[in-house]
Amino acid sequence: MSPLCEIECMTEQQPYGVVAVYAGFELRWYPEHVVAETRLKGSFEGVGNKAFMQLAGYIGGRNRQGEKVAMTAPVVQEADGEPGQYVVGFVMPAGAVGRAAPEPLDPSVSVRVVPGHLAAAKRFSGRWSQSRYDDHAAQLLKEVEQAGLHVDGPLRFARFDPPWIPWFRRRNEVVAPVAQIARAVPERRR
Repeated sequence: MSPLCEIECMTEQQPYGVVAVYAGFELRWYPEHVVAETRLKGSFEGVGNKAFMQLAGYIGGRNRQGEKVAMTAPVVQEADGEPGQYVVGFVMPAGAVGRAAPEPLDPSVSVRVVPGHLAAAKRFSGRWSQSRYDDHAAQLLKEVEQAGLHVDGPLRFARFDPPWIPWFRRRNEVVAPVAQIARAVPERRR
């Protein structure tokens, strides 16, 4: 195993089930999960870096319990109403559902449970820029509409790799919550 894989392969990734595969995206079911997040104002590229430091502090033990939490992927980012305002979050390990997450010491960090939901996800590689995100988001919205599905909430940008991974190897996704359709939700797996 290469040293790069040791870092990449050890990071837990947010679980999901693939419901259907379309020409340009996957339709997925994301089970209920917990996120630690912060709201920031700034550029698309800049808020991710600033938020990372706040959230890394939280999972590194700067919380009321002094508990360390494993880093997971992806780091998610979405617009928060007004231009230049974003919510950036770390998806907590799967075991965080059903138990109390550590209480943040930093008042700008909050923890919340995200209900299970259906979403369309479009994967792409490359740099973390607003123009690349916007291009892929526009493509995803068009493909979702062509598939007869309806977006049901804000789109989010998901980054899976640390910044030292070469830009051409980075895994990124645009994820759009989709209105639930009865036939699209997979059966619960035990």
